Amino acid sequence: MTALKNDRFLRALLKQPVDVTPVWMMRQAGRYLPEYRASRAKAGDFMSLCMNPEFACEVTMQPLDRYPQLDAAILFSDILTIPDAMGQGLYFETGEGPRFKKVVSTMADIEALPIPDPHKDLGYVMDAVSTIRRELNGRVPLIGFSGSPWTLATYMVEGGSSKDYRKTKTMLYDNPQALHLLLDKLAQSVTSYLNGQIMAGAQAVQIFDSWGGNLSAAAYQEFSLAYMRKIVSGLIREHEGRKVPVILFTKGGGLWLESIADAGADALGLDWTCDIGNARDRVGNKVALQGNMDPTVLYAKPEAIRTEVGRILASYGKGSGHVFNLGHGITPEVDPEHAGAFLRAVHELSAQYHE
Repeated sequence: MTALKNDRFLRALLKQPVDVTPVWMMRQAGRYLPEYRASRAKAGDFMSLCMNPEFACEVTMQPLDRYPQLDAAILFSDILTIPDAMGQGLYFETGEGPRFKKVVSTMADIEALPIPDPHKDLGYVMDAVSTIRRELNGRVPLIGFSGSPWTLATYMVEGGSSKDYRKTKTMLYDNPQALHLLLDKLAQSVTSYLNGQIMAGAQAVQIFDSWGGNLSAAAYQEFSLAYMRKIVSGLIREHEGRKVPVILFTKGGGLWLESIADAGADALGLDWTCDIGNARDRVGNKVALQGNMDPTVLYAKPEAIRTEVGRILASYGKGSGHVFNLGHGITPEVDPEHAGAFLRAVHELSAQYHE
């Protein structure tokens, strides 16, 4: 494999010295970019974009071609590929988001679910990873990812997006054995899926626990974090002669940073509700931190964006162990010029913290 020309993202995740704070954006290949919208129109629909390795590669590369400041690429895919491979029948309704043809509601439903083989059932993702890695040619590292078991379970039980997770939380309290079986199957699936991505060329992986913050403190520990810990313990942590860092991101997880930091990952993703300096004090030198600007700051003028970048950098302070990112995905309405101003500001303002 080609040597990395820019490895500051991987170095920061391992708390090694860097020249400037590395930066990437969750959902950086997305609808805010006109070139992405053109590719999606050409592909026909979102799933056709995800399931065609050439299209997935094309849209993964688009933000890197536009923004030379990006220090990482992230695989273009969807978090719901695993439930789809389990036979749930993923589809997208315009304006409604993801939907499943089948829902999981009983122990018998869960017992019938297969654990997907990443190469046979999700081969298009593995092909996308290897295609992107080849196209990157050592430019920046490639991030692979998956949804967390709890987040995937909510979609499978609810049949799509939900505001209150009523069906899933009812199962959690009324039939915890069934939910634990579902989460265990999903943890096994996520572990093999991420290991498949690593073997195909992903150089770091992130677990997106998008809905963990909607649980009570006790339920989070039992039904979300316990399964992410299980995944982390089963991941390949070294490949191609270097470490493969693991990032855990629980949106709304700021109350539980200490226990997330004990889960065995290399880095924690933070949403914008945490002060990053306070988070650093709480987790000490145990993990790196990723984040955590409010994505809506990108609606503001470039001067205001730069000010907020400076504030977050100052809050984190001197030294490595910080990967700058948004506190959640970039939104479709953002002006691409504002995203560029954000990325430039991170590199320009962060050098002083790495002397």
